[in-house]
Amino acid sequence: MARAPTESCGDTNISHWSFCSPKLFIYILVPFVILLILFQIQFLDSPGSPSSSSPSWPLIQSWNAVSQESPNCSHELLALAEKLSDAVTFLPLKDLRYAQTAHQGHTWFMSSLYDTHVEGEVQYQQYPSATSRGRLLCIKGRDTHDGARNSYALAWQNALPRNATVLTGLTFVSYNHYNYDNIWHGLSAMVPFVAWHLRDGQCAVPARWVLYHWGELRIKMGPWVKSLMQATFGGSVNIEEFGDSGDEGVACFEEAVVMRHNEGGMSRERRMEVYDMMRCKAREYCNVRIEGSGLTVIGLTMLMRTGARSFRNESAVVGIFQRECGKVEGCRLTVAYSDNLTFCQQVKLMSLTDILVSPHGAQLTNTFLMDKNSSVMEFFPKGWLKLAGVGQYVYHWIASWSGMKHEGAWRDPNGDDCPYPEDDHRCMPIYKNGRIGYNNTFFEEWARNVLMKVKTRKMEEALNKNTTLVLGGCACS
Repeated sequence: MARAPTESCGDTNISHWSFCSPKLFIYILVPFVILLILFQIQFLDSPGSPSSSSPSWPLIQSWNAVSQESPNCSHELLALAEKLSDAVTFLPLKDLRYAQTAHQGHTWFMSSLYDTHVEGEVQYQQYPSATSRGRLLCIKGRDTHDGARNSYALAWQNALPRNATVLTGLTFVSYNHYNYDNIWHGLSAMVPFVAWHLRDGQCAVPARWVLYHWGELRIKMGPWVKSLMQATFGGSVNIEEFGDSGDEGVACFEEAVVMRHNEGGMSRERRMEVYDMMRCKAREYCNVRIEGSGLTVIGLTMLMRTGARSFRNESAVVGIFQRECGKVEGCRLTVAYSDNLTFCQQVKLMSLTDILVSPHGAQLTNTFLMDKNSSVMEFFPKGWLKLAGVGQYVYHWIASWSGMKHEGAWRDPNGDDCPYPEDDHRCMPIYKNGRIGYNNTFFEEWARNVLMKVKTRKMEEALNKNTTLVLGGCACS
């Protein structure tokens, strides 16, 4: 009986039916590559499911095993990986088709991809994951003026885009529809990362941050925001500029978490947990120590502004609160300007504040740094109630989310005149940066009522606390 010829990839006389026959291999390779290319394009246009699995990721791992067992076939497998690499599809970071709903739904930032969202938790994307079929996030995104010129793609680690730079460790990728300089807008973009950091006690710390505004790269954040993130994550904040990602500017992340909805979707309880941690970490970072004797002291802080939305007659307003504070035993008045204070000075001041008196503005972001159950009194110029929209309530919200008591707002009925009807939107640019007057009678009564409420609360707390409150025990310490 004739013996069947032995097949080997290294044989010079290859059987017609050998798997390693170049002709048969090409017949198998071409449709396989086409299917994988179509699969990758289809995935970028579909949401995907967290529970879905990918046959391609295990297959690539199998290729490694095959190439080790059959070294002479490895060049064919490498050629296939190169074809997969060439098939990686980059899409614009800013999708102009969604310009009218830029920060709604799946947003115009990385618009083909969908978030993971568990009820009450932060909305996020994570790479690699089951949702991404094991693929890494890759970005060509160094343009600082036009987000549509920056782009993103997903790629398997074995088939990354040519000349891509792999950035190791965890990367936080942030999309902010506003900016990172204003402390309120900057904090809103950071909160979801802190929530993700806290989830299930994982406490993962980023190696770098990648910041985008309208798809445009940003290479800095405001000093207050940066200091808070240093305090929260326990290390320096490294903001990626993509200076080492080669001529093509392609960077692929070993692990990446993407946020593009700020605090959207988070429950009040989850937000409060996040603010509790940031308050604790900020005090720890700034070596703030709260003494038990302060329980009988009422700290009344007037955090003032200069220019837009400042008081027209500041000395008269300060005088009203000074007189009312003087009528309450243990009340201590402090007048400060946040522009003149470092981050840690603001943390220290807020830790001694039970009542925060301040015009509407970013400085009120410091609200969450007070002890829980502290009070906030807010002041507005003329015209805001009708024209400013929901954004005028952000400090009411942050008070609620961080466990504070917003004691209401006073809205000046007088101010600069507008040549249009007062409810005409063209009046808002006039009213937006208006200055604030005062009502002596209203301010006296309002201050008196809030002081009495706080005094009662502090007295009740003093009955239950007679020891020094030692700082410590922050989450993720």
